Amino acid sequence: MSQLNEVLPDLSQIRAAATRIAPHARVTPVMCSPALDALSGAKLYFKCEHLQRGGAFKFRGACNAVWSLDEARAARGVVTHSSGNHGNALALAAATRGIAAHVVVPEGAVRAKLAAIERAGATLHRCAPTQAAREAMCEEVRRATGAELVHPYADRRVIAGQGTVALELLQQIPELDALITPVGGGGLASGVAIAAHGIDPALALFGAEPLGADDAAQSMAHGERVTTVVPDTVCDGLRALIGERNLDALRTHHVEIITVSDAETIAAMQLLWSELKQVVEVSSATVLAAILQQPARFAGRRVGVVITGGNVDLQALPWS
Repeated sequence: MSQLNEVLPDLSQIRAAATRIAPHARVTPVMCSPALDALSGAKLYFKCEHLQRGGAFKFRGACNAVWSLDEARAARGVVTHSSGNHGNALALAAATRGIAAHVVVPEGAVRAKLAAIERAGATLHRCAPTQAAREAMCEEVRRATGAELVHPYADRRVIAGQGTVALELLQQIPELDALITPVGGGGLASGVAIAAHGIDPALALFGAEPLGADDAAQSMAHGERVTTVVPDTVCDGLRALIGERNLDALRTHHVEIITVSDAETIAAMQLLWSELKQVVEVSSATVLAAILQQPARFAGRRVGVVITGGNVDLQALPWS
């Protein structure tokens, strides 16, 4: 990745991303549930990114990265590594520009997500289910093809695209008291933090992270990036270690990380299905699980809750 794209975006770059992706991305709805408000003691506004193109917020960042490329670089295509949603998003974004996409996927990734990537027209490259294996294979493909690396969460263009979630939500619901997103690699959490505090510096920001992949929480507690966590969680979309720059953004914007167990997350996923009447994936449910686990932090507040994805393998539900 170039040094340029390791720098965090600012609010102006997030606004530029919103303009750039507008012809391609959907404006996703905000939904409410009186039953979930009653359970939480807060007024919850669910930002439905599972209804985004490709079934996840990831399309925003991928689309911004693809359409930021000049013609010469775009012609060589794009490459990334992904457990599913970012790979699908990059494949879809590449298709909007008519360029090639290569996606390195770990063994054991959700079948529905892999099928979606292939349907979108990308070439799959399989590797062992470790971060090191992903990165090595990605570099091998990049060298062989000349494709532009679009990192799933550390690329400035991707972070800026993900930050458009907050811009859109705060236009739809301007008077929020707090905002919470899931935390994996940190592309969404960092982009949202930069955008949200660029608009309203007083907004309380939270991140929800699986207890079995709590590297961001540990990193925030220790004051330095912790890279020794071996993820053990059903939340396949949140197994990536948080990026260094992403962590910097979370620190700068005082994002409070709440860790939740898989059992709490699965229970929250069932609530979202039954009360919100929406098919959301397990990683998305961490945000509701965090609110229900820590009700005193959210009681009486107007809370923006980012539902990140809805790409579920119906043959392998986490409660079956």
